[in-house]
Amino acid sequence: MNHPTPLPGTDRRHDIDALRALAFLFVILYHVAMYYVADWPWHLKSPHAAEWLQWPMRVLNLWRMDLVFLISGVSLGFLARHQGTGALLRSRGARLMLPLVFGMMVIVPYQAYAQGVANGLVAPGFGAFLLRYLSMAEPWPKRAFDGAEFGMTWNHLWYLPYLFAYTALVALTLPLWQSPAGQWVRRRFNALRGWKLLLLPVLPLLVWTVLLAPHFPPTHNLVRDFYLHAIYLTVFLYGYWMGVDTGIWKELERLRRVSLVLAVVAIGAFIALRVGAGKSAPGLLMDLLRTLYMWLAIATILGHGHRHLNRPWHWLRWANESVYPWYVLHQTLIIVGVTVLAPLALGPVLEPALLVALTILCCWLLTDGLIRRINWLRPLFGLKLRRRASAEALPPQSEPGWRSPSPRA
Repeated sequence: MNHPTPLPGTDRRHDIDALRALAFLFVILYHVAMYYVADWPWHLKSPHAAEWLQWPMRVLNLWRMDLVFLISGVSLGFLARHQGTGALLRSRGARLMLPLVFGMMVIVPYQAYAQGVANGLVAPGFGAFLLRYLSMAEPWPKRAFDGAEFGMTWNHLWYLPYLFAYTALVALTLPLWQSPAGQWVRRRFNALRGWKLLLLPVLPLLVWTVLLAPHFPPTHNLVRDFYLHAIYLTVFLYGYWMGVDTGIWKELERLRRVSLVLAVVAIGAFIALRVGAGKSAPGLLMDLLRTLYMWLAIATILGHGHRHLNRPWHWLRWANESVYPWYVLHQTLIIVGVTVLAPLALGPVLEPALLVALTILCCWLLTDGLIRRINWLRPLFGLKLRRRASAEALPPQSEPGWRSPSPRA
């Protein structure tokens, strides 16, 4: 039985840093594509919506947020070595809840406004809309915008309260996870090798899918989203257990080609059954293929990442401190870009290319030009205050849920 041992080498897991940055870049591309994919509801929809986008989006959607939550669990595994329950709750609460509140009040409102105007249920005039939105004095028309029934909305920032809920749950039960029984569970998981590592973690995900998915479809409602909570919390715990263990990461690296082939087979069979049999495809078989593909895709990404990305890339320091502000900003900037570009009727090729470029450019300008430079803005976007005397000596900042695993309070 292998016991968890700290990974050797430098004081950072460069592959996790890189995968986190790349995962959130995919989130930007995914949300741009949501404007163009046909028959999928989103805040605004393009007249150039395309049906062919549905399958690439579905293939990506089956693992993208699960990977993000697993990576966040990895980071908590490192943090929990040096912080107790109180310290974890204080540090994670500040890093997650302050940007959430600020985002809901300042960043997200334009998304709700644009959607409400497009739906014909909100009068033009952003200033008047913002005053009413912040005051929460009057109810909004039904379905004016996503979350209108609550008066305010967090839209794409739903990841922050979910992550804080899972972090708080683990932090409050740290004595359990640090007990002999908790350490036994961690060791058993990290001792998985070969086919067991590629198949056994799928079983809890399959159980949740079979039992909960038919009754609790995804809503991003923190209180009633039982199916997504079960899936995301499970992969979050996988990451928490895996964090500092060397053996499981080496095994994922060794199995990276096998897991890739099996992932392609699983998603190929899933697509063939869905297209060929339609609604008559066996439900349990489809659930098995979906959850199997999810875990195999994640295992493939982690294995290849550990093999090829675990080095101090020159762009990582910048990316570590940029990924959180980019996440907070990107969807509102996409909506702004849509309102600017749509009237120009640039077509289904030039418009999305410009929308991606405009979103990335504005994220970069706002983050590097303002947020990282103005100290009081930094906590509002999940970054630590910069100490003037030692600003250059500080380690790179990180997203919600990752910090250097080197010992520090």
